Amino acid sequence: MDKLYWLDQIKLQDRAKVGEKAFYLSKIKQRGYPVLPGFVVSGEVLQEFLDSLNSSEALVADLPHSSLHLDVENWRQLQQVAGRLRQEIITASVAPDWVSGIFEAARQWENNSLILRPSLALPNTSKGEKNISGLLESVFCACNEEAIAQALKLTWSQLFRARSLLYWQRVGINVQQINLAVLVQPVENAIASGLLHTNKSGWEIEATWGLGLAITNGEVLPDVYYIHEKTGVVKEQQLGNKIIAYRVNDPTVVTAEESQSTSFLMKDHNCLSTYVLSEHERKQYALSEEYLQQLIILGNQLVSELGTKVKIKWSLAQDQKTPEFYITQVSHPQSVITNFQFVKGIGASRGRVMANAYVITNSQQKPEHIPKGIILIAPSVTPDWLPLLHEVGGIVTERGGLTSHGAILSRELGIPAVVSATSATNLIQTGERLLLDGDRGEVYPHREDGEETRGVDEQMSRGNESKSYFTLLTPQIPMISTQLLVNLSQSSLISQVQNLPVDGVGLLRSELMVLNILQGQNPHAWLLDGKKTELLERWSQEIRKFACSFAPRPVFYRSLDWRSPDLSSWNDSSSSLLQSMLGERGTLSYVRNSTIFELELKALATVQQAGFSKINLMLPFVRTVEEFIFCRRKVEEAGLTQDCHFRLWIMAEVPSVLFLLPEYIKAGVAGISIGTNDLTQLILGVDREQGELAKIFDERHPAVMGAIAQLIKMAKDGGIPCSICGQAPVLYPEIIDKLVEWGITSISVEPEAVERTYGVIARAEQRLILAAARKQLGSL
Repeated sequence: MDKLYWLDQIKLQDRAKVGEKAFYLSKIKQRGYPVLPGFVVSGEVLQEFLDSLNSSEALVADLPHSSLHLDVENWRQLQQVAGRLRQEIITASVAPDWVSGIFEAARQWENNSLILRPSLALPNTSKGEKNISGLLESVFCACNEEAIAQALKLTWSQLFRARSLLYWQRVGINVQQINLAVLVQPVENAIASGLLHTNKSGWEIEATWGLGLAITNGEVLPDVYYIHEKTGVVKEQQLGNKIIAYRVNDPTVVTAEESQSTSFLMKDHNCLSTYVLSEHERKQYALSEEYLQQLIILGNQLVSELGTKVKIKWSLAQDQKTPEFYITQVSHPQSVITNFQFVKGIGASRGRVMANAYVITNSQQKPEHIPKGIILIAPSVTPDWLPLLHEVGGIVTERGGLTSHGAILSRELGIPAVVSATSATNLIQTGERLLLDGDRGEVYPHREDGEETRGVDEQMSRGNESKSYFTLLTPQIPMISTQLLVNLSQSSLISQVQNLPVDGVGLLRSELMVLNILQGQNPHAWLLDGKKTELLERWSQEIRKFACSFAPRPVFYRSLDWRSPDLSSWNDSSSSLLQSMLGERGTLSYVRNSTIFELELKALATVQQAGFSKINLMLPFVRTVEEFIFCRRKVEEAGLTQDCHFRLWIMAEVPSVLFLLPEYIKAGVAGISIGTNDLTQLILGVDREQGELAKIFDERHPAVMGAIAQLIKMAKDGGIPCSICGQAPVLYPEIIDKLVEWGITSISVEPEAVERTYGVIARAEQRLILAAARKQLGSL
């Protein structure tokens, strides 16, 4: 085949034909750097392929000779057109001589698997430099002609994804101007893979076990090493959260995006396989000291030739003899992107906001101050940041899912937010004017001439008006029997929430509530400083605000439930608990040191003695009956049980409660509240902070729904109420039908979801009543 360009022979005049990725990789390979062999299928092949589809009925009939006129703001049309374009490409036939030529070239490597990397050459536009990070993904396939043909089509078809079509129009590029080449290389199993970023302020290395796809997919939190840029000394290293890894399997094809499901290929045709890392591997750094130093030496060599700012992807190949580093991608200093066009994540809190970006690259170091009204861009947000977030206009995090702390904080504060926005801190610069859309989960640069931002400008110009959480209430709203409660933590929101049609506060998150009064200090520090009385008074006053505002409705105060990673600014970074997903959470921490728990109980007792008898206590993350009994005795010692209205509940979120609930009831549990966020995490074994694992973290999973049904039934059999306060009913309102049918006594949601949930509960109850009536009529 005459349109193949081998990496070690590519010349400057070939640059437009082979694309930027392949061109820069060929440059460093020809300079002697370790790069796996490979060849490029020229972009001309794609053009000829599209020409071969020329038919009066095909949507791609006039490509590549005319631009695709499409209203990308019409999302329904965009998805339909993109789907049809890709379907036409996938179902077409690739010329057999092309396929056989590629196969003959690849078979000399004697590898069973190949990787096809898209390599683009884009025209210059008037809209500045372009960023295509994450837009097109690599495709893996077996080394046979059928798989190669399918992989080629799958690679090409990504040019016409909905997000690609949107991007091309946003940067002013006509589709026919794009040159998409494909770099073909063998796939080697890897001990470890990752990235190396170098700049003047320091180096950063990311690493995970196996192939680098786990990082690309966002399925792991990689190990991170911070390197001194001059000496090469490791200044700091952080152990990641690595659960799975990828290795080479046999046949056929899958893309990074479509590894879970695809309309074109079946999951079991993947030429890669995932495997669960052992407990030992999870606790080990992916790079030993020896290999880390080798990578630093390689980085120094690249910096000496390419300049101080370089980004490479690397792989430590698992050879039979000696493992060897290979560079799989390099960004030349002159090709570093400074302007982004589109960042996609998960919409975590509804609303749109326009403001300037404020980028924080290291979330382990909590800032002392965050400017008012900005859009905060950070790797993640932990609860101890809460006091800084009250006047933030929007939040974008690279990590986290819909049930992560960043998402929960943003919803409670009524701040539009996007989570799991990969590489946001690299793509966005402080001071850039952004449009954040929390409904779609998207972030754009401000378009001066864009119609889409006018409504947002008007919204921002109105200032900090009170947010209305419930707008459709009328005297004709239906009554509901299932109690609707609200999750809350911020006393500043009470005035906006207290008049909602809720039956009380189902979850008062103490750990978020108390952060507003601690002035950035650990509560133990207050005690050591002799300020116990002052802290008790502040704590009592804060609880009293909720009790007073919602009286005579009940308030369920959940005692402190902090994990070590949630409060990184309070912890010793060398502590092993800092990396723990669980740590000494919930009641276990009270058993080990009850000082702060006893202070909480005294604060509750003070509020109760002031005449607010409907303040109740809910214990978090209870693992055993013994833990509960310990806490119950502390509650009794504080005098709380002397009030006949007081109720002591537990959160049902540790799976052991499924087996122990009758014992808990015998021990004095007066009610349970199902925490679906942690229950799902622990049943499915998926860290809920990992938003990229959203396909696995699903509260609707049969195992989770079965657990919820069992808890409701056991509570009913035990004669105690059963509430639910996790995010599941909000994310998936369709499950409310089942909850009502099973006999849930109350549902507690965040303020912004009250309106929707009220309506769904009403319809669910009406359907039950109607079904019962029909059944009764049928029996007559």
